[in-house]
Amino acid sequence: MVSIQQAEPAPALISAPVPSTIPAHRAIDLVKGRTTSPAVGNLPLLRGPRNGDTRTAVIVFGQGQEKIVAVFAEVLGKSYRVRNGFKDVSSDDRDLVVGIAATQAKSDIAARDRTSIVAINVHCTSMGMPPDAYLSAQCDYEFLYTEALCPRRDLSRFVSHTLGQLNHHETLMAKPRTYFISTTFPDVHAALPNIDILTVGADAVEIRVDLLKEPLADGTYAPVPSLSYVGEQVMLLRQRTELPIIFTTRCMAENGRFPMDNPDLYYEYLYRAIQWGVEYIDVEIWLPERIRRRLYEQRGSSRIMSAFHDFSGTFKWPSARAEATFRESARFADIVKMIAIINDHNENFELEYFRSKIKAEYPDAPPLSAVNMGETGQFSRTLNRVFTPITHPLLPIIAAPGQLSASEINQALSLLGQLPRKNIYGINTPSSRISTPQAPFYGKCFNELGLPHHFSVMERPLKGFASVEAWCNQKNFGGAYLYPAVSFQHLISNSAFFASINNGTGPILSDSVKLIGMVDTIVVQSKGSLSASPAPSSAPSSPGRHQNSESIGSVALSQSGLPPTTVLVFENAAWKGILSTLTRDFAPSAYSGRAAVVLASNSDDAASSLLALKALMVSKIYTVGFKASPVVARDFNLEPFDSLESMQKARTNDANPANHGASPFVVVSALAPEKSNLVGMLVRVFGSRGPSTSRKVFLDLADGSFPRKGDPKLIAEQCGFAAYGAEDVMAFTTVETLRLLVGQNVPYSFVRLASGRPMC
Repeated sequence: MVSIQQAEPAPALISAPVPSTIPAHRAIDLVKGRTTSPAVGNLPLLRGPRNGDTRTAVIVFGQGQEKIVAVFAEVLGKSYRVRNGFKDVSSDDRDLVVGIAATQAKSDIAARDRTSIVAINVHCTSMGMPPDAYLSAQCDYEFLYTEALCPRRDLSRFVSHTLGQLNHHETLMAKPRTYFISTTFPDVHAALPNIDILTVGADAVEIRVDLLKEPLADGTYAPVPSLSYVGEQVMLLRQRTELPIIFTTRCMAENGRFPMDNPDLYYEYLYRAIQWGVEYIDVEIWLPERIRRRLYEQRGSSRIMSAFHDFSGTFKWPSARAEATFRESARFADIVKMIAIINDHNENFELEYFRSKIKAEYPDAPPLSAVNMGETGQFSRTLNRVFTPITHPLLPIIAAPGQLSASEINQALSLLGQLPRKNIYGINTPSSRISTPQAPFYGKCFNELGLPHHFSVMERPLKGFASVEAWCNQKNFGGAYLYPAVSFQHLISNSAFFASINNGTGPILSDSVKLIGMVDTIVVQSKGSLSASPAPSSAPSSPGRHQNSESIGSVALSQSGLPPTTVLVFENAAWKGILSTLTRDFAPSAYSGRAAVVLASNSDDAASSLLALKALMVSKIYTVGFKASPVVARDFNLEPFDSLESMQKARTNDANPANHGASPFVVVSALAPEKSNLVGMLVRVFGSRGPSTSRKVFLDLADGSFPRKGDPKLIAEQCGFAAYGAEDVMAFTTVETLRLLVGQNVPYSFVRLASGRPMC
């Protein structure tokens, strides 16, 4: 049960060099022809998008599929043209997307300039499978899609990853704990109806290629599923989950079904997975060095997970063999995975000693994921922090003996004292009850993940902060979200408690809060676990099955006093929710160098939008209805619309292709619902004009549950915009808030499902 209470005003409450055993190439990650942009302004730690691969994207399309070139161009925010062959692609096409028909591409694709051209083979599975084998082998990447579904969302994810504009790996490795779930279905179709629930708590989803069963015409199954069948399975999975995918071809000797007599077969499948834009490639260490090295060198934006499994029961973690296995694995890997069967519970502690030794002696090596199999080894799964394999009751079989679900791991951590029960709050104002409907979702989420925490929705006075500090100054305080966001300066200046913590230096401010000054999440950390990316040290997950009906008043009286070993971190999650919404159907490059318009009543309401647009490398932001604070104005390129003339000047840029970057591409409104008429008028003003081939973007942050005159989203769609609403941002922000508060991932699709909102 989630409690919702109104608070009464309360009194104020007082790198080392790479070891010689690991080759130097391990410390350098360069991809031919790829340039990575420097940090965006002063956003070095915000993990914003990058420029990525700046080569000309050439799309090789099949007969009658020329329209897909336009979709690629729109997703990338570029114009496009069709050429007769690679020989016709020149430096004049650098800022365009180029399409070449498959029949024409075959004649000269092998001779193309790979330093200036990235070739993507695009094939519609409705036209038959497999794609042309020669083009599949020659192109850098391959995108499969179906005519039945608009591929825009899937395509945005594909190009953002393959062209290096978004990096999920860095974000995941900064988390205190990561998990992945393996789909053990013989056909991915069987997993799709429950994929939203299956992946709660998972940071990635593994497709076990060796467990796929491709039906043949005679009623039997192929001994090894064909690349055509596997490609369609990967496509289906990626269309239904935003999580990174792990591509695994487990061999017979390691509890899989792939034969071991032809190592080159593994290379063929694993390299094709790189071409399909799969984020993680599982490469078994028994494969010849030439194959492992080649995959590592050709991995592009994908990451290699070197896999070692021992089922003999004779493997010992303190042995020289264990360290040698790690060193060999680390040579061609971004993550090292080592798994063994043990016979004695004490061997779990030997693994922990091995883990600490590796961390101390190989500080620059890839992260280590290591667990013991079987019931005896289940304890090790609660201690592993990097990509722990998990299962789910809805899966047909367990991928490996001894696997636990995310809920079982969290319950075990709670019993071991590693995940103590905390009080987590949603703090609203009486006028902002838009967040209250999210409260039941937090309860569902905590239950699904088996977390012991108790979640309560509280109401604070609009201008009062005494109640906020009373909730935070508790022994069992586990964090809170604030809606609406609050200026950290107001929190600190009006609270002796916040000003006094951390030996009088106050709470730690994340980079986002330093930039925009707004706090919407309060994170609790132990002093020994502080990092550049704040997250709970115990990696909690969601409130759980032990709901507490006692009042907050009694809790505050009996558990007052934030422990001196903990600190509070002020964070902002909303900007990431806005960023995720804006990049759902468009690659980050669609925004780079473009102009935006932000409408708001005050600078605080606009702050998160401004930061998301800056992270997307928007060149200029026109402001309407507010004056930015001096701090924000200093760090952002803002220009107010202070007259009709200035608005008309920006509007007329649409008709001039030379002013591509000055023409507003995205409009964000943070105005209240009662001002929807004004929003609709401005949307009409900046609707698509002239010969532009790219849709513009409109984001309405107003609460759609309130009555309004006219629907700005509908008007925007009629004016050629791709339109998004507050419900999209709220769902993505909830995902980010949960990561900050409880350290685990809940997919956007599950947030929408559990909140009673249909997927869009």
